Amino acid sequence: MKTTEKTLDLICLGRVAVDLYAQQIGCRLEDVTSFAKYLGGSSGNVAYGTAVQGVKSSMLARVGDEHMGRFLREELQRVGVDTSHLITDKERLTGLVILGIKDQDTFPLIFYRENCADMAISAEDFDEAYIASAKALAITGTHLSHPKTRHAVLTALEYAGRNGTKRLLDIDYRPVLWGLTSLGDGETRFIDSEAVTKSLQEVLHHFDVLVGTEEEFHIAGGSTDTLTALKNVRKVSNATLVCKRGALGCSVFEGDIPDDLDGGINVYGVRVEVLNVLGAGDAFMSGLLRGYINGESWEQCCRYANACGALVVSRHGCAPAMPTKAELDDYLARAESVPRPDLDLQLNHLHRVTTRKTQWDDLCIFAFDHRKQLVDMAQKCGANLDRIPVLKKLLVQAAEQTAQQEGIANGHAGVLADTTFGQAALNEITGKGWWIGRPIELPSSRPLRLEYGDLGSQLINWPAEQVVKCLAFYHPADNADLRAEQDEMLKQVYQTCCRTGHELLLEIILPADMEQNEAYYAEMIKHFYAIGIKPDWWKLPGVSAQAWQEISHVIEQSDPYCRGILILGLDAPEETFEQVFKASANVPLVKGFAVGRTIFGQPSSQWLAGEISDEQLIQSVSERYRRLIRLWKNRKN
Repeated sequence: MKTTEKTLDLICLGRVAVDLYAQQIGCRLEDVTSFAKYLGGSSGNVAYGTAVQGVKSSMLARVGDEHMGRFLREELQRVGVDTSHLITDKERLTGLVILGIKDQDTFPLIFYRENCADMAISAEDFDEAYIASAKALAITGTHLSHPKTRHAVLTALEYAGRNGTKRLLDIDYRPVLWGLTSLGDGETRFIDSEAVTKSLQEVLHHFDVLVGTEEEFHIAGGSTDTLTALKNVRKVSNATLVCKRGALGCSVFEGDIPDDLDGGINVYGVRVEVLNVLGAGDAFMSGLLRGYINGESWEQCCRYANACGALVVSRHGCAPAMPTKAELDDYLARAESVPRPDLDLQLNHLHRVTTRKTQWDDLCIFAFDHRKQLVDMAQKCGANLDRIPVLKKLLVQAAEQTAQQEGIANGHAGVLADTTFGQAALNEITGKGWWIGRPIELPSSRPLRLEYGDLGSQLINWPAEQVVKCLAFYHPADNADLRAEQDEMLKQVYQTCCRTGHELLLEIILPADMEQNEAYYAEMIKHFYAIGIKPDWWKLPGVSAQAWQEISHVIEQSDPYCRGILILGLDAPEETFEQVFKASANVPLVKGFAVGRTIFGQPSSQWLAGEISDEQLIQSVSERYRRLIRLWKNRKN
């Protein structure tokens, strides 16, 4: 055996595809009207699921040279999966799977995999050094069904065997992918086939661990009696056998197979309400691998595996439903007091906040989501309201120009823009890696009202990267009825964001006609947490250093995963921001500013009045934005 430094924990070789999940639950696939797009494919799910468990995983597969292939690559990279051997195939398209959820027992799915990219993987796509660099190699059974991919698998197994890389097989039996059903029947999970059994048994001796459901061991062992099948597998393989038993958990067999299925190491499952069994096996494998790679006992490996599977069957989708390490550890630390993890508020919050796609810091956000103020401005100078959308596109140009010049375009720039007048501006900046927020409140409403009514019906059309910004005029001295009404509206907004996966920026301002006391902000934030609202972001006026410390303490105690605080402008004179920013300099939770009229107010008024040109507007706005960026950068000096 060769000695090679193990720089990777795991290499996943097999299927990676795009899952299109029906969003309507309970109807036939024929009647579905919309789908959610997720990373999928058994090996892709395992690479993703292990990465979010803290495993250094790598994806060995192919994707198409198109939008779906780029989506899969970016999703894997986002959670830390090594994609150095995720080959871009110039001749084939990325595989697709269409899936539905009819009821607890019916999950129609169709594989679109005719000559797809991941089935073109070959032994020439990797070398021995790459396989040797991993502690473990995980294979899925589908790639044993075709001569070309089978050769690639056997080559990888040979490399692994002589370099001390552990070899695991998820049997992952899909009769349709072995050509045993009609092309449209991806739902059938078992068809007896001597040819498939023979094909599998020819390679089982290569593996250290074999994982499968009872039905998958039936095909591997050539018998529909589980014990007989396991004993037949044992005749051709000395691997540890991990048999998944659904709600009963799993059983592990390291040596001879006993005469009782409960005679192995038995680790019992977790009770949850099943929504979707698709992907549960990949989640199980991900949890198992976390423990196996870290050298933990089979009992602990299976605890991870069962819990991962249980959480995924209660959720929509496969990869995005996978629990993170923080989430899984939290559950296992208090499993006895959590009879239904799928209903646990703390777990659901952890899943939301530990699966965020982008990290943000030092944000310099140009806010031009104003509607009422710009209408007033246009009417004052006699400008047509049709000019406001044009103005907002010019403001985006100014923002982009400034961000490039100041070196903040990659991860530190952002905009707040509205749908009413700024849709074209939003379309222009979306997809460029900027922080983007959109308002939902009816301007100046108190009690809070939403500009376009029900939020859920709006968010279905929003890009996932856009943050929901909600401004509430709120005061601790509000009467009980007003307070209750606003609280209920804000809870609905927060819960809707949780359902759709959009982040929430909650902006709180004391009404101008009521007592102004900066101590009220910590008090109000504490109240919102107490009623179950945990926004991803807070947007607050500038306060003293002491008030920032008090606010920060409340947030850290209530939600340590909060993204942070953005400082709003309230049309303050530019010179006031030097002190405002300095007051927050020693508060890590203050992540940046989101300022508007201070930047665009005067030049926009001049442009609407026809006093300056487009170029002069852009130049003037850019100068003001640049000065605020530099004040922010220098706040600690």
